[in-house]
Amino acid sequence: MNAPAPTPLQLESPFHAGEIYVQTLAGSREAMAEIGGRVIRLAMPDQHRQFFGQLPFVVMGALDADDQPWATLLSGTPGFAHSPDPTLLRVNAFAPPTDPLYGAVRQGASVGLLGIEPSTRRRNRMNGTVEEVDTQGFTLRVAQSFGNCPQYIRKREITPQEHDAPPVAEPSQTSLDDEAQWQIASADTFFIATHYAGDGATQRSAGTDVSHRGGKPGFVRVEDANTLMWPDFRGNSFYNTLGNLHVNPRAGLVFVDFASGDFLHVAGDAEVLWHDEAESGFEGALRLVRLHVREVRRVRGALPAAWRDGEASPSVERTGDWPTA
Repeated sequence: MNAPAPTPLQLESPFHAGEIYVQTLAGSREAMAEIGGRVIRLAMPDQHRQFFGQLPFVVMGALDADDQPWATLLSGTPGFAHSPDPTLLRVNAFAPPTDPLYGAVRQGASVGLLGIEPSTRRRNRMNGTVEEVDTQGFTLRVAQSFGNCPQYIRKREITPQEHDAPPVAEPSQTSLDDEAQWQIASADTFFIATHYAGDGATQRSAGTDVSHRGGKPGFVRVEDANTLMWPDFRGNSFYNTLGNLHVNPRAGLVFVDFASGDFLHVAGDAEVLWHDEAESGFEGALRLVRLHVREVRRVRGALPAAWRDGEASPSVERTGDWPTA
């Protein structure tokens, strides 16, 4: 029996013009053209479906009413995220009223999810469109499903301790106060949400994406109360985040204090700086990203469980040393 002919969507490149532009500058375009369609899938493999089902939280990226991307974490008892079939992922959770993405999950909305397991450094991505919303949660139709390598992820272990008090949101600010600057300069991890709206023809590559960034504490440099900069290290060469930023500079970051459960959300406009690594002060950096801050939101106790820090990623040791907070 002959194999069925591929559908037009299957033949479509999983990369949009911004991603292709960055891949070309970075020298990975030919390799990504060869493997992109195979590794960025239209359905979730069984191991990804099982993986999401065992997680106590997922990272979500979505747009607010003003089309600003934000990143946040959704938590629940393992199994709260599960896949009823390879083309669907069900999430029985919503962002609470304290969160920038409260009310953002609506039918037809674009959502990016990152499943990350700190204890094993495994991570898998799933981007899709909200197909159904009810009182318990929402169901996503898969548009992109792909794995990521474990580089730059610090190991963490969940503890029995929980934050029983409901989360508390502080007033929004337009710049980083001293506490926010200290938290960012001390961080070894953040998550970033970006968005590409599509060009009317390319649909497979359109949507919201959320990604992990990690390094030694101090890898995010606070230049001033309105400006952050961080290095972009060698990764999977897809350049989903940088490609989105090339066509849409709006980004939403979240810094998580895994011990206290506090979230620090930062929204702004990002630019990619194609510097030589010697100019950056970050050994191993291929380029830099600078974020011009527009809005800052702090939520106390947003992550229900407390986590204990474990060992740093071996890949971080190759990124040199720099001052910490």
